[in-house]
Amino acid sequence: VMVWLRRCTHYLFIVVVAVNSTLLTINAGDYIFYTDWAWTSFTVFSISQTLMLAVGATYYLTFTGVPGTATYYGLIMTVYTWVAKGAWFALGYPYDFIVTPIWLPSAMLLDLAYWATKRNKHSLILFGGVLVGMPLPLFNMVNLITVADPLETAFKYPRPTLPPYMTPIEPQVGKFYNSPVALGAGAGAVLSVTFTALGCKLNTWTYRWMAA
Repeated sequence: VMVWLRRCTHYLFIVVVAVNSTLLTINAGDYIFYTDWAWTSFTVFSISQTLMLAVGATYYLTFTGVPGTATYYGLIMTVYTWVAKGAWFALGYPYDFIVTPIWLPSAMLLDLAYWATKRNKHSLILFGGVLVGMPLPLFNMVNLITVADPLETAFKYPRPTLPPYMTPIEPQVGKFYNSPVALGAGAGAVLSVTFTALGCKLNTWTYRWMAA
């Protein structure tokens, strides 16, 4: 009975965690909508994406104990996000304006860290956490700069993610503007270690709940 309970709970939790991770990051690729604050939103969203990927993928990875499941988790998030981005097509945005966050390389590095350290959980937290947080902003910036005529497109269509009362009065300047990739990667490398540890802890709590 416990085996089946664990299996059912496992599949239920991965769906719940992946869906909620996607919902919480659903606008994370829409940096350009926040035109005056684009790089600030890029930095903040980089950290939020790192959080949801690291926690969910680590939870799923340590639950199964099978390297490769973090990548699978990242793929689930990517597919869910692409489906949600279908709303932009409905609003008339061109295909090359749609930006979906790139989670897969970070998820693959997380799997690699787990496999290379022979499924050592502490190494997963330390090495895997850093490897999740560092490359994510880099890949997302490469993703972002491929957008054709971003400002023209952003102003041409309605901006449903940025209501009028949120529109900045003054343009954003300062350290966030200088290097959003470096700031996002630096913060991500530090914070994602904690995020990865949280994913491991969620796994422990899940097992304790099922055994009760």
